[in-house]
Amino acid sequence: MAIPLQIRAEAAFSQLAFWLPKPVRRAIAGPPLRLDGQELALDAQLLLRLQKLAKASLVRGSVEESRSMLLSSRHLVSGPTIEPVATRELLIPTGDGDVPATLYTPAGLPDPSGLLVFFHGGGWVVGSRVSHDNTVRYLAKQAGVRVLSVEYRLAPETRFPGATEDAIAAFEYAFAKARDLGADPARIAVGGDSAGGNLAAVTAQQAVKRGGGIPAFQLLFYPATDFTVRRRSRELFAEDLFLTDSDMSWFEGHYVPKGTDLYNPKLSPLHGDVSGLPPAYIATAGFDPLRDEGEAYAEKLRKAGVPVALSRQPDLIHGYINFLGVGRRFREATAEAAGALRLGLAPR
Repeated sequence: MAIPLQIRAEAAFSQLAFWLPKPVRRAIAGPPLRLDGQELALDAQLLLRLQKLAKASLVRGSVEESRSMLLSSRHLVSGPTIEPVATRELLIPTGDGDVPATLYTPAGLPDPSGLLVFFHGGGWVVGSRVSHDNTVRYLAKQAGVRVLSVEYRLAPETRFPGATEDAIAAFEYAFAKARDLGADPARIAVGGDSAGGNLAAVTAQQAVKRGGGIPAFQLLFYPATDFTVRRRSRELFAEDLFLTDSDMSWFEGHYVPKGTDLYNPKLSPLHGDVSGLPPAYIATAGFDPLRDEGEAYAEKLRKAGVPVALSRQPDLIHGYINFLGVGRRFREATAEAAGALRLGLAPR
């Protein structure tokens, strides 16, 4: 799909701003922001300033408007398409019809390889394989694995537990069809960001509970893990840091039907059984409303004896794995996660 000239120009300007001399970038971004003993990275603060000037936000107007805005604005921050990575379109059968997915294969990758089953973020309402295309390409290439990116059903058209059911079906499909996908069934991970991190955590728990194939690794970026309480980070970082408190309420209102048991582990994996889960890399962002619940989940895994690497990126904001095309700090943090995935899916 051709990128409109205006979007290309805006993307070029946005990327250029991050290569200005540091004093100029600081003048644009404003004085350093410090909260909770942390200082926001200049790259992150500059991005937030540019978004504010452009009147961009994660949620705007209707569901359709928010989805459209995310798709059109992704070119401003995702960077040039990462190549060479081949793609193949697939359909994953579920109990409610087929779910589309894209298989990403970096050039020169041998058969069989490790495979990451990836669930995109977006509050279960916005986001898609397209919005996360370059992020997935980056993870595939840097980690040296195949990635199966899943287009699970979104709310409000399909509310909880529809996305969860699709995620579980996608992992079971990947395990059953591993050889057809060029993957080693013993080296399949689940992962995702935000809402996708929630789905990956739930999928891992359910895989252990069902007694079939079990993921070899979990790659969870700032996952949503608990709908039952409002933690301190949600109050501290409620406004002006990309994901806001009102955004979270908007997503929850569309995804969770009234009367749902918020302690249901398929919704709030922090309240699920984590015994027997595979090793996990959990990344949180210092300036993120979801920070504390992601770290609470890491602590629960640790107490249960699950090997877990918790990596708080103290100077970053929610969504950082999607900002690979601007500055350096976002890519540095994502590179760390790709390295963890490479190690987690290394041949045994």
